[in-house]
Amino acid sequence: MTEPVDAQRAPGGGAAVAAPAPAVAPPDKHDFWQRALAGWDVVFYALLAISAVSMVAVEDELPPTAGTLAALGGLVVLLAAYLLIGRRGAIRGDVRMTRAYLVVLIAVVSLAGGASSIGSVLLFVGFSQVWFFAANLREGVAASVLLAVSSTAAMAAASRSTGQDLLSLAGQMAIGLIFSLALGLWISKVAEQAEARGALLERLEAAQTELAVSNHAAGVLAERERVAQEIHDTLAQGFTSVVMLAQTAQAQIDVGQQEQARDRLAQIERVARENLAEARALVAAFGPAALADATLTEALERLAERFQAETGVRVDVALDAVGGTGRDTEVVLLRAAQEALANVRKHAGARRVLLRLAREDGAVALEVLDDGQGLAPGTGEGVGLRGMRDRVSAGGGTLDVAGEPGRGTRVRLAMPLPARDDEDGTATA
Repeated sequence: MTEPVDAQRAPGGGAAVAAPAPAVAPPDKHDFWQRALAGWDVVFYALLAISAVSMVAVEDELPPTAGTLAALGGLVVLLAAYLLIGRRGAIRGDVRMTRAYLVVLIAVVSLAGGASSIGSVLLFVGFSQVWFFAANLREGVAASVLLAVSSTAAMAAASRSTGQDLLSLAGQMAIGLIFSLALGLWISKVAEQAEARGALLERLEAAQTELAVSNHAAGVLAERERVAQEIHDTLAQGFTSVVMLAQTAQAQIDVGQQEQARDRLAQIERVARENLAEARALVAAFGPAALADATLTEALERLAERFQAETGVRVDVALDAVGGTGRDTEVVLLRAAQEALANVRKHAGARRVLLRLAREDGAVALEVLDDGQGLAPGTGEGVGLRGMRDRVSAGGGTLDVAGEPGRGTRVRLAMPLPARDDEDGTATA
């Protein structure tokens, strides 16, 4: 077995010891470094140049004194450390490199403050960079305090301050430290709030995306169910009629009833053409083809005539002219009549059917009654009846299916009529 690439063999052939994993900055801090580093480069180089010019400008004589040259050398060291350690650590998110840079930063700023009377100007660079490179709030506070203490000690040692002068220097540095801490705490708070808002926006966008996907899936499912119900109520019933008529025609041909078989074939052609029209209407997302050029009453009369011709079951119609029902309600009523008659054809064994349409109490009612075998106790609802109930419920109507063995079945549904305004402004149904 090969050893892990990050393992090291101990001297003398001892056991392999895994190398320590690099200290990685928190994701939010690393993201902050990545976003702000380009702008920070400009700020750092500008502050460094201003500090160098200030150190040279205060000199009354040339060449500069040894202290000024030492401070300027510290600027060069700081620039090199920034490019080689601090900046690279921020790009990689390596906390060990950024902490090493902070150590160099504190040392250079403290020594420059003690070496030159104007070296304290580097404190602006030092305090600002502490809060930029600190991996967290605790580290920023500790580095700021250490920078203030070490700079005070270096300046006091260089100027041999004692007594009142030392207290004055310490007080000035304490004021600078307080402002630095306040600024750092404020920046940290703003950064935390920005990160929190960013995380909240990400969660919101994720939730919106998930909701959009869910709504799309629900819409696809609902449309699939609608199309399936349309196919069941139209094409499937038409194909059932074609199959039954074809079987009847075949039986009539077998016994030599050619004329009757021709009639059945004509009915097959008519049903097939009607099914084709329904298919085209379904593809084009239109309403039922039967309502394209006829009123609801006329469509129900045609449906009854075709059913009687195909099955031989007598269909009595009692259809009142009902206006103002609305297209959606007409579709529900026609589909319900088609499904009820299809069930009579398949299950009832009836000899007579009554199809009634009437207006009553602000609603339009449709009834289909047969004298067939009725419903056995515990009979469940099939796909067609469940689809009929869904259509009726969606339109705000009611559906009732009742029957007893040997006494036929009654399907009754009532759909509310849309409200209309009379001349006096009173809303009525």
